[in-house]
Amino acid sequence: MEASSPPVHPAGDLESQRSIVDRVGDFALKWISALAAAGSVALIGLIIYKVVEGARPSISEFGISFVWHQDWNAVTSQFGALDFIFGTVYTTAWAVLFAAPISIAIALFLTELAPRAVRGVVGPLVQMLAAIPSVVLGLWGILVLEPIVVNQLGPFLNGILGWTPFFKTKPAVGSTFFTAVLILTIMIVPITSSICRDLFTQVPQDLKEGSIGLGLTRWETVKGVILPFTRGGVVAAVLLGGGRAVAEAIAVSQVIGNTPNLTLDLFQPGDTLASRIANQYQGAITNIQIASLFYLGLILLLMSLVVNFAAQMIVRRFAIERR
Repeated sequence: MEASSPPVHPAGDLESQRSIVDRVGDFALKWISALAAAGSVALIGLIIYKVVEGARPSISEFGISFVWHQDWNAVTSQFGALDFIFGTVYTTAWAVLFAAPISIAIALFLTELAPRAVRGVVGPLVQMLAAIPSVVLGLWGILVLEPIVVNQLGPFLNGILGWTPFFKTKPAVGSTFFTAVLILTIMIVPITSSICRDLFTQVPQDLKEGSIGLGLTRWETVKGVILPFTRGGVVAAVLLGGGRAVAEAIAVSQVIGNTPNLTLDLFQPGDTLASRIANQYQGAITNIQIASLFYLGLILLLMSLVVNFAAQMIVRRFAIERR
């Protein structure tokens, strides 16, 4: 005796059986979602428009040469962004260089090595770093980190790496590029490690068990299976952490020295785009100075958009390759 199959209702019958509340809910969900998406795009457009409008006098006065000029003198109304662009890129690059291996190591430890009890404690503690206000982290940098840089880290690194252009002098003060790099590293480790941890948990268990069954060690499994499977997402996570570092203002302004400086020496004071805007906007004395600060903001906005766009393109590229 053949088993009777359940009746199949045409789509029209199912539609007619829905209540008015369900139909209104479907309609509302569709249009609320569309409005939210359109609103986010419109908000970005309005932000860009306002920043460009504020920077227009400086753009008209200095043009594109603003990007490679170093002068920043409110008295003579001569302004340039090169020192701040350099400081932003330089500190971000070093912070990413420090944070990337630390974040990946934390994520691998929490997903592959740590016992469940340790995982439940260490994971939330790492994520709690992201909840610390940047101003508090900056104060900690002033009170704790700067003396360590001047008295311990600075002389030590100068002693063993003083032959490089990065550590060629001993720090005379604690407010330096290096201190800002350490603060940025602490700030971007939580977001990068959290994303990497989520990526590593998505690796199919069959792949890992198969590699171990073939005789690979745990390190060979990480190197040959886990990292290749997630490399696109890991690179994007690192770039997103870099985007976080690019835009940081308060904590960096507290520990970097706020001195325009074009040098590779990490033990010298410097400044960044975000730090300069945060420090001088309220005390700007001329309209052209305000416009120049908006110009710095426009450059910073473009840098952040480029970093996030690059991260999305990398994720998309590796997603296509994996299909």
